[in-house]
Amino acid sequence: MIIRTRGHRFEGIWHSGSYISSIINMTRGVYLIVPRNMTQACGFYNTMIESDDSAIVIECLKKYETKEEMPKNIEKIKIPIGSPEILKNGNDITIVTYGYMCDIIIESSKLLESINISCEIIDVQTILPFDINQKILKSIKKTKKVIFIDEDVPGGTTAYMMQKIIEEQKSYNYLEINPTTLTSKPHRPAYSNDGEYFSKPNTELIFEKIYNIMSESNPKKFNSIY
Repeated sequence: MIIRTRGHRFEGIWHSGSYISSIINMTRGVYLIVPRNMTQACGFYNTMIESDDSAIVIECLKKYETKEEMPKNIEKIKIPIGSPEILKNGNDITIVTYGYMCDIIIESSKLLESINISCEIIDVQTILPFDINQKILKSIKKTKKVIFIDEDVPGGTTAYMMQKIIEEQKSYNYLEINPTTLTSKPHRPAYSNDGEYFSKPNTELIFEKIYNIMSESNPKKFNSIY
């Protein structure tokens, strides 16, 4: 099954934003795949074509608006299920996300780098199954801090990811500060690009949230911005 989404919209219909967290709990036993772009989507399709298992692939339509360089071996690319990808190595904080948020977080990380905050960005890629090799735990052991970011509603998929990492993988043993989440607002996103920008995590909001985490962890190095 393919579900094409533009943020919180299913085929042009606005929803509350809880679509992925709803699917998680309604489709146990089915792979739930959330590629960040169309090249990744093709890699997952190639993997699933050779599989006997069922999957739901959630494409983000925003990536239809951007140009990607098509790999010459597009038909041969295969991406393993349940294995997150580290998009950017860092030492100060682990950022766990998926889908279109990857692009926004990478932009925020460039701003954070300018003030000497090194972010490790992890794209989970598949929600079901989730991080079967515990790559995120390995990252947290290094950074000692973690934030989960997505476009779902509060208590949605970020809460699911946090439970997997903090409780099941027991990463709390390695954290020096409370884990946290950053999600969309708890209401229907406003229409238009401006509405989406202020309803969902944006570059400035991500920057502020991560800076505050670093400030709480090391107030001498990072003064409060309030």
